[in-house]
Amino acid sequence: MTTPSKIIYHKRSKALEVGFGDASYQIPAELLRVYSPSAEVRGHGSGQRRLQTGKKHIGIQAIEPVGNYAIRIVFDDGHDSGLFAWEFLEELGRDQERFFTDYLDEMKTANASRLPTIPVGHWKPSNS
Repeated sequence: MTTPSKIIYHKRSKALEVGFGDASYQIPAELLRVYSPSAEVRGHGSGQRRLQTGKKHIGIQAIEPVGNYAIRIVFDDGHDSGLFAWEFLEELGRDQERFFTDYLDEMKTANASRLPTIPVGHWKPSNS
């Protein structure tokens, strides 16, 4: 198991930079969130993964070390239950194009959107 040489969150681009030896990856927070290794996202068995919608603009609030093998990411939508092991972060960084393509294909099949849902009931027209 390779330990990352760096972990840096870039707020402006909403990407987590993770370095492993000579390789460095910029992993979008959206990709981290939709592939979170939590039971909420992955389910409790094979084929139980739940599609995460509306996460295009997701950000990261905090990153916490977990022993010598993982980090816990706190996302700005409150999700914080996934432990991102070094091996998974490296795979997600290295193969992010494949992961992102799979995610977009799932969204298209489900006729879902990456954009967050805006509650319409709270909008009121102006009187002008």
